[in-house]
Amino acid sequence: MTERSHRAVRRGVAPTTGCRLGVMVAVLAASLAVSAVRPATAVQEHGTGDTVRQGLQHLVHDDRFPAALAATTDRDGRTHHYAAGVADLRTGARVPLDGQVRAGSNTKPFTATVVLQLVGEGKIALDAPVERYLPGLVRGKGNDGRRITVRQLLQHTSGLPNYTEFLGDIPAHRHRYVQPRTLLDLALAHQPLFAPGTNWSYSNTNYVLAGLLVEKVTGRPLAEQITRRVIDRIGLRHTYFPGVGDERLRAPHPEGYFPVRPGGSLTDVTELDPGWAWAAGQLVSTPGDLNRFFRALFGGELLAPAQLAQMRTTVPAASGLWPGARYGLGVISTPLSCGGRMWGHGGDIPGYRTRSGVTDDGRALTVAVTADPTPTKDAPDHAQALLDTALCR
Repeated sequence: MTERSHRAVRRGVAPTTGCRLGVMVAVLAASLAVSAVRPATAVQEHGTGDTVRQGLQHLVHDDRFPAALAATTDRDGRTHHYAAGVADLRTGARVPLDGQVRAGSNTKPFTATVVLQLVGEGKIALDAPVERYLPGLVRGKGNDGRRITVRQLLQHTSGLPNYTEFLGDIPAHRHRYVQPRTLLDLALAHQPLFAPGTNWSYSNTNYVLAGLLVEKVTGRPLAEQITRRVIDRIGLRHTYFPGVGDERLRAPHPEGYFPVRPGGSLTDVTELDPGWAWAAGQLVSTPGDLNRFFRALFGGELLAPAQLAQMRTTVPAASGLWPGARYGLGVISTPLSCGGRMWGHGGDIPGYRTRSGVTDDGRALTVAVTADPTPTKDAPDHAQALLDTALCR
């Protein structure tokens, strides 16, 4: 992703996929477009939150996202849900509160959490070379797993090229399954961006390798490990890692759209095979579940203090994200305008983009919108800005 967004699951968030992370390529096309008539806004709410409601309306009316959803969680764990816009441009259906969305690069903190749990169990060493666990796998065009550490994968300081730069036209072949090793081969056919540890650059390739590392060390599928060690452990009821060939969202959700061009018609891309995003961005979740995850993560429910401290050790990442951003091990630290910092991530994947943040005192906000890339040309990341506005209120 070349937009300054989460380069998480499109090149264009969180990166990204992030982050802004994303995971798309420079030119994205779409077919079978639906007319992008701006719908009337229908706002649903539970509890208070004028700032969030107004922010969601702005995302729908001015930025022309078909729908915008949010969940806020206070210090005591009370969560309120908000939605604006329409869930389906064809039918005008209402947006389900806390509906499921493709979470894109918010998958990265889940993957990083599993790796760090394995570090705590003595099965992985953060500063060991990738070669120790995946011998001979990282080779080609000057890329060398003997010189890249596990820490550098999680922190995007490996210098590995980003495979999403070379995927081609994702919307045109969104029903094609791509294996993780194929993604790695795409990256390793290109020269590294820099020597390991000498710079920072968001690369989804790092997290494909982290997923392969988890599978090698545990002898079990990554999806199972994320489910058992994170999703089930903290009771995320609406979050799952799609299985091979699983293209549909399982619970109530707004449709996700892809603009043919900025300001142009929108194609419904809700159904797609997310295998190309895998450990970097395949997860499906809801705003409420993402709040629960980040509060549990930074509240010490998933990692021991030593591993959480490693996760929170950051390097500057403003060159690829936004002013003041720093990247830890699968998480982003962002300064708040009112002082202090928020922790979280974000994700961009065709049809959806999400932004999440949690403060040290446990307040959390996740915002999701239902188009990616943005429907308007060069639109600022108002979803990211809303996190700062609301958390500083």
